[in-house]
Amino acid sequence: MDHRVSYKVYYEDTDCLGIVYYANYLKFMERGRTEFLAAQGKAVQDWNRDGYLIVVHALQMTFRRTATLGDVLDVISTFTLTSRFRGRFHQRIERSGEVVVTAEVEVVCLDDDQQLVSFPAELQALGHPAPPLARRGQGALPAITPEAGDHGVPVVYPDNRDAG
Repeated sequence: MDHRVSYKVYYEDTDCLGIVYYANYLKFMERGRTEFLAAQGKAVQDWNRDGYLIVVHALQMTFRRTATLGDVLDVISTFTLTSRFRGRFHQRIERSGEVVVTAEVEVVCLDDDQQLVSFPAELQALGHPAPPLARRGQGALPAITPEAGDHGVPVVYPDNRDAG
């Protein structure tokens, strides 16, 4: 499910040329993820109070266009689980329907002691994508093989081969 929230670009968001400073797109995306969670019925501070800290583990961003002072930007966010320990926000920032920035933001869930824990059931239910469809000529579902170092969480290889 896509979640959309809009923000106006203020002077504080720009560099000396009136263009959004690249690091500030991260702030817009953080706000988008926060609003996404709240729209699902539970605010970030409530998750934190319940002992679930949802933190960024890795991210990949692609800058396609610039945004400038006064623009109204839409942050569009979706969420999927890659395992019970890792989730991925697919985010993009648009201006009038034109893509400005895209990002894949990998998040993990920590407890109060900052130890890795499974995502709570509510987020697991929210983040499960539809089951993959078999490609033409492939009757079998993708192979599942364990990958060391990820707490025994299986990794799916779509063409039925192992990681080696």
